[in-house]
Amino acid sequence: MIKEEIRERLFDLADKKYRDFQSPLIPTVARETFIGVRTPDLRRLAKTFSDRSDVKEFLHDLPHDYFEENQLHAFLIAKIKNFDQCVGEVERFLPYVDNWATSDQMNPAVLGKHKERLLPYIRKWLASSEVYVVRFAVKMLMDHFLDEAFDPVYLAWVAAIRSDEYYINMMAAWYFATALAKRYDEAYPYLAEEKLSPFVRKRAIQKALESFRVTEEHKAALRLLKEKV
Repeated sequence: MIKEEIRERLFDLADKKYRDFQSPLIPTVARETFIGVRTPDLRRLAKTFSDRSDVKEFLHDLPHDYFEENQLHAFLIAKIKNFDQCVGEVERFLPYVDNWATSDQMNPAVLGKHKERLLPYIRKWLASSEVYVVRFAVKMLMDHFLDEAFDPVYLAWVAAIRSDEYYINMMAAWYFATALAKRYDEAYPYLAEEKLSPFVRKRAIQKALESFRVTEEHKAALRLLKEKV
């Protein structure tokens, strides 16, 4: 079975030192579920298995037992070129995502090529009660809707999020820091007028101040805001 074949390949690539380094960085995942496979190796495995006729057996065999199986799953989804098939697999997998790394590294190119079709899914995911479903939705807005497809209403969608979940709030802060780099005039009022939660506002300002993409002029204004937080 493909599941056993994949697991054997993963353990062949295991690096215990890397496992011990990586596992503390992803505290929501039990340490014993880490094998210790580096991301480039996982991407190469995804390329190897993506054209297999039986790959759906692995994609539909949820939940997985190991962190790297989830990572490989995300990279396999990213290889899907048909929008309907891809978004279907994303929706199937999202409820099982249990960490920031898998959520953030799952970025199928085909979704960004069909932005209008993607938006209703983003709206639905934003309303989810699952931490990493919401985080994924915000990242989709950040990755695909801050450039030519931008609409100011998307800023309002993210600003409306109120959560006690650290990994949602950190993504919201990352989103607004990126918005300050790409859409400063539209994003700045959300911070100046305190339309964000205090945590998100503070972290967004800090991330923007650390960014090379934010101009010095804009950073000067953000430093004044920081003093008031």
